[in-house]
Amino acid sequence: MSNAVTADQSENNYYNPQEIEAAQQAKWATDKRYEVGNEPSDKPSRYMLSMFPYPSGKLHMGHVRNYTISDVLSRYYRLKGYEVMQPMGWDGFGLPAENAAIANQTPPAAWTFANIDNMRAQLKLLGLSIDWSREFATCSPEYYQWEQWLFLQLYKKGLVYKKLATVNWDPIDNTVLANEQVIDGKGWRSGAPVEKRDIPMYYFNITDYADELLDDLDQLEGHWPSEVLTMQRNWIGRSAGMEVHFSYELAGQENTLDVFTTRPDTLMGVTYVAVAAEHPLAQYASENDEVIAQFCALCKKGSVAEADLAKAEKIGMDTGLTVTHPLTGEEVPVWVANYVLMSYGSGAVMAVPAHDERDYEFAIKYNLPIKQVIDIPAGYFDEIEADAKANDTQANLAYTERNVLVNSGEFDGLDFAQAFEAMLAKLEPKQLAKKKIQYRLRDWGVSRQRYWGCPIPMINCEHCGTVPVEEQDLPVVLPTDVVPDGRGNPLKNLPEFVNTTCPKCGNPAERETDTFDTFVESSWYYARFASPNDAQNMVNKSAANKWLPVDQYVGGVEHAVMHLLYARFFHKLMRDENLVTGDEPFANLMTQGMVLAGTFYRVNADGSTTYYFAEDIDIDYDERGQPIKALLKLDGQPVTIGKIEKMSKSKNNGVDPQITIDRYGADTVRLYTLFTAPADQTLEWSDDALKGPYNFVKKVWRIASDHVQALASAGMPLNMLNHSSFDTKNLSKEAKNLRRKTHETIAKIDKDLGERLALNTPVSSLMELANELTGFNESGEQALQVKHEALVNLLIMLSAYAPHVGEHLLEQLGLDTLTLNYPAVDENALVQDTITMVVQVNGKMRGKMDVAPNSDPEQLKIQARTMESVAKFITGEIKKEIVVPNKLVNIVVVG
Repeated sequence: MSNAVTADQSENNYYNPQEIEAAQQAKWATDKRYEVGNEPSDKPSRYMLSMFPYPSGKLHMGHVRNYTISDVLSRYYRLKGYEVMQPMGWDGFGLPAENAAIANQTPPAAWTFANIDNMRAQLKLLGLSIDWSREFATCSPEYYQWEQWLFLQLYKKGLVYKKLATVNWDPIDNTVLANEQVIDGKGWRSGAPVEKRDIPMYYFNITDYADELLDDLDQLEGHWPSEVLTMQRNWIGRSAGMEVHFSYELAGQENTLDVFTTRPDTLMGVTYVAVAAEHPLAQYASENDEVIAQFCALCKKGSVAEADLAKAEKIGMDTGLTVTHPLTGEEVPVWVANYVLMSYGSGAVMAVPAHDERDYEFAIKYNLPIKQVIDIPAGYFDEIEADAKANDTQANLAYTERNVLVNSGEFDGLDFAQAFEAMLAKLEPKQLAKKKIQYRLRDWGVSRQRYWGCPIPMINCEHCGTVPVEEQDLPVVLPTDVVPDGRGNPLKNLPEFVNTTCPKCGNPAERETDTFDTFVESSWYYARFASPNDAQNMVNKSAANKWLPVDQYVGGVEHAVMHLLYARFFHKLMRDENLVTGDEPFANLMTQGMVLAGTFYRVNADGSTTYYFAEDIDIDYDERGQPIKALLKLDGQPVTIGKIEKMSKSKNNGVDPQITIDRYGADTVRLYTLFTAPADQTLEWSDDALKGPYNFVKKVWRIASDHVQALASAGMPLNMLNHSSFDTKNLSKEAKNLRRKTHETIAKIDKDLGERLALNTPVSSLMELANELTGFNESGEQALQVKHEALVNLLIMLSAYAPHVGEHLLEQLGLDTLTLNYPAVDENALVQDTITMVVQVNGKMRGKMDVAPNSDPEQLKIQARTMESVAKFITGEIKKEIVVPNKLVNIVVVG
């Protein structure tokens, strides 16, 4: 670029975002602007990561917001001198691809990779500073071979095992259903009543890490949202209690029914025990009673989800068997109940109806004894009974609080802790109880009876049993030309995949046809980004040491439990395999809010609802920007303005990012998604509100164009404009004010992004600085220098949010955008020589005066009284003069 601005440059006053953005993106791609290496660097490193997308085919505004957040932070840290890695990949496996393949009669692989190509192009339109050299899809063998390898290492260490598990089974589609695929007790696709079935499943022994997963959350306090930490703690659910043994004899064999309880203080109130339909006691009773057998078969129908069980009607049947109460020696009846699952704990619970709401409901239904053993305060149930009577319902009178014991013999009068120790002291020597820590967390079942997933690297041999694949035979590659039909797992019908040789005995054997839960792929992808092309290691240790842990992770709060918990677990597994260091994968976490949008609909004659896209509606807005009238363009007739809801296909209220970018440009869309609401709160989308950020960008464009023209007129060379070379002390008041605003903005945005993680307020600050520039009308070389300094700094900070227009205008001003740094604050510019104070008479403003900061109040009063615009209003006796330092003088006059 030449040293002086030409008139031709200054005449180009038209902002064309599509042209500018395409040109800037081409430059970034050509010079591989955002690629980083794994070699040691003299710069500090920063790893910025957004939760990677499932390749569904199109970006949605949730994606746009998520990736813009991490991109703004990535660009900010580059300006601050960091070497920043911001990678991108694709969560390629999963049931949606299989469903789409069934619908479109195409292999999931072809559908997935076509979607990846489309979404990659859309992401690039956003101007994200992504290192595309690190891109991968989890459905490629080069990626998933390493999770197969890790699985084998864990199998050797006993951290992977196989056992029968009770699952939701669809008898028509012949497949296991996730809890969310069971709708009203029926398969979501077939509509068949779901059965509980025991099938062999592989498990990761995550409970071995339960204490560490829980305790290490303390390291994340202040770095992760507190609600996410709470959800993680609740999910792990460590509880201290007592395992109590109820003895019984069955077929001449002595045995015990083992029950874990967190309320051993209620032990004297046990009036029955309940077991799962699969429990040995229930099975024994079934063998001798056809009615019980039929009931147990009934219990095997329905979902295994805790939430579904909680809502389902509690039903049970007396087995006719009893167990012996460990304290009283009394015989306690054994019931089989549908609310007890064999897969949870021991498959048995001790029932205390007086002090457990579920047990109370069951006891009332079957007229079972209810024995109070905890003191209940007088009047405790009055309000509950009154509400029940008013609603004509049965009051649940279970008292679940802790208090002193009653009706408990020698334990009467003891509180919870005392009763715990006293009962333990009595039962433990008899081996009838012991202290126990239990977790809500269960081992992670990773087997899925689906095709489109990573094959589990195991072989089933009729001679040797379950045998792991040899490491040198990895990866076990999933065939990619299969078109599933939704009826079971098609891998079972592929002899070329199934048939193999046993690594142990050499006889014919069969491959495992179950595939991994897709959470497995997403649990370690963050680590693979450090060395995505390493063909020798799951994770390259030196690369991991440079980049991990992730400095800032950004994603939806809907992943606050499962994904984050499994990723934390995998990090600890990889640490113990000496692949990574440190205890946690994500040093900082931000959960961005959802994007909401308005809905428009009509209720049809048959009661159904038709939703319309916003672009098909003519909308009138009030002065606050709220829609007040909506007409369908097609027929000009009214439609109902519905609620603001999460964007979804079913409500036709999604906004296509492509359309919005085509209309306003990516820079405007980026600014809008971050300016409109704090990043961790919901964003209410409004096409009309996009005009504000768009007009702001155009304003900056005009300011820059006018400034370039002013420089051209003055014949001033761009590369000689250096604010350190001009006299910053002898400036006009207006020039000093602009410099102060410039450096206040630099300091504020630096704090907002670097410390507070506030992404919306910097946009407001940039808008304020742009307004100051617009109102700065001084001329002359010194004024141009001050304005140039303000404009350049504005554009550098803006380039984090609107990188295309920001960098384009900086280049027009002669700067090399490859070497940009975040502006330094000139502390001298922040010092105010004068301030403007308001002068009031009887509370009404009558003038302003410029004075030195912290001036003497008496001198301020004198100066205020002598102002011509003030004096004429002092028409009576001055009763009081009030000085608010550095703000105002108020003269109170009477008469």
